[in-house]
Amino acid sequence: METPDNATSAAAPDDADTPTGIAAKDWATASAEPQYRAAVIDLLGALAYGELAAFERLAEDAKLAPSLEDKAELAKMASAEFHHFERLRDRLTVVDAEPTAAMEPFAKALDDFHRQTAPSDWLEGLVKAYVGDSIASDFYREVAARLDSDTRALVLAVLDDTGHGNFAVEKVRAAIDADPRVGGRLALWARRLMGEALSQAQRVVAERDALSTMLVGGVADGFDLAEVGRMFSRITEAHTKRMAALGLAA
Repeated sequence: METPDNATSAAAPDDADTPTGIAAKDWATASAEPQYRAAVIDLLGALAYGELAAFERLAEDAKLAPSLEDKAELAKMASAEFHHFERLRDRLTVVDAEPTAAMEPFAKALDDFHRQTAPSDWLEGLVKAYVGDSIASDFYREVAARLDSDTRALVLAVLDDTGHGNFAVEKVRAAIDADPRVGGRLALWARRLMGEALSQAQRVVAERDALSTMLVGGVADGFDLAEVGRMFSRITEAHTKRMAALGLAA
């Protein structure tokens, strides 16, 4: 999952620098709580499938690349996403969770999202990866602030930038400079992606009891219903800033 260096991620909660409760514990201690363990396995499963899907999508997008250089760049990014998937898969094995079983509950929702937002051309594919993946990354970063120290370190590591963000900004801005009419079409596309991504994230959380409990404060302290609202506001604000980086109106 990618967040470019020159774009703003959603701000972490104010107390993220001073962990308390679960966030102050390591995995061995925190996982003694069965519901917390279930929530983390769900989270890692969702992330792992997301990374696998990102790898597949980037490999497909490479077929639309207008030049050999662009094709090679996307292939390199796809490889980075697969490496992230491997790390998550291996971590699930270490914590005695079967990786395929952990990913399975999230496959349909993610597959549906990608099917409903299939890009029609190269530029739409770039905007989708930049906007869609960044929204997902912001969501997971927010959750990571409330995870145990070992899980938090892994989640943040697999959210590291693969370079796709800066690449997308450069290519999209160049296309708009060459033909300003492209901007209107891509702005509408990005707004659709934003709505679909947020709806999909909310559906996934609502369907998984452990994850929803984590978000509202029953497992990992610090989140309550009001904070969930603020969290989505921060994600929306970060999206607006990324749109500006692309040269598009939010």
